[in-house]
Amino acid sequence: MKYHPFVMERWQSTYEHRVRFNLSESGVHPLSVTELLSLADRSPDTLDVRLGYGQSNGSDELRGLIADLYRGATEASVLVTTGGAEANFTAFWELMEPEASVAVMLPNYMQVPGLLESLGARTHPFHLVEENGWQPDLNELERGLRDGARFILVTNPNNPTGAVLDDTSMSGIVQLADRYGAWILADEVYRGAEFNGPETPSFWGLHDRVLVTNSLSKAYGLPGLRIGWLLGPPEMMEALWGRKDYTTITVASLSDTLARVALEAPTRRKILARTRNILTTNFGLLSKWMDVQEGRFMYRPPDAGAICYTRYGPSINSTEFAESLRTETDLLVVPGDHFGMDHYLRLGFGLPAPELEGALDRLATAFDSVEQRSRSVT
Repeated sequence: MKYHPFVMERWQSTYEHRVRFNLSESGVHPLSVTELLSLADRSPDTLDVRLGYGQSNGSDELRGLIADLYRGATEASVLVTTGGAEANFTAFWELMEPEASVAVMLPNYMQVPGLLESLGARTHPFHLVEENGWQPDLNELERGLRDGARFILVTNPNNPTGAVLDDTSMSGIVQLADRYGAWILADEVYRGAEFNGPETPSFWGLHDRVLVTNSLSKAYGLPGLRIGWLLGPPEMMEALWGRKDYTTITVASLSDTLARVALEAPTRRKILARTRNILTTNFGLLSKWMDVQEGRFMYRPPDAGAICYTRYGPSINSTEFAESLRTETDLLVVPGDHFGMDHYLRLGFGLPAPELEGALDRLATAFDSVEQRSRSVT
């Protein structure tokens, strides 16, 4: 099997801790352990955990707390994983069949598409249409299913656009999956990070062939715990759990403990309120900054997540520009090339507000330099 590099993750992993300003992160500024325990009104004794192997599919209590987030789910429907990445990988491994093809929403988080390319699998892209508020082209999806796609990959809320699927799009995807006997693999890692209104509806319970993945990384500001989960029909969980025996076996015992603290209903409400406050405050700063940039940017405000996917005016290639930002201004962004879309940038705005303002100042200066060089050439 060939290896297809996961370009965005390699870019972030290599440089995110080596720059002064990081706009590549898509979650909110992480909580510290002390802050989490304070929100939960817990003492430091909570951390007195024996560091043995924990229950490898996640403690019963943690699986129960996760199941409570989904109507009709029970702990028998839940597999706890090491981050959302393992949840996605485990689901992909379960659904992928030899010679099968997959309908892939684009743009998207490129983990599963990269795995498909590594396997040489055939994909059927169906695109989110910017002019329609980043809603999917369902005609494209149906063509892919008619052509043999066996499962549908969606990310909702979406990465990189921050758009949430509307009721028409969700019901259309479900109806097409039902018509063609396809599975839905729904990555819902930004669920809970909405700017306003209720949480994004889950695909869980809308169809009998659904696997849902999520984690504590984005909406909860707890990426360092590396806690994710996979939700599926109880009759499939033994096989899914068995696949985990080949990967990480079990999550860290301390992470399982702190995840239980975070997902207790009162603490969860406080964490998500913190997230919403960061999102609304910081996007106000970002949108105000972009709106005075003399037409450099075209963007749709995100519905969820600390990410804004923006098209920019200057003609410079997005990877070339991102590299110059990194080396010349100590600033990391995600170029649109990583999603197959040049002349876009994904800007993360979940960092502390003073850092965000400093980063945006440097980004504006960099665009000034690009435009000055362009004028001097012409």
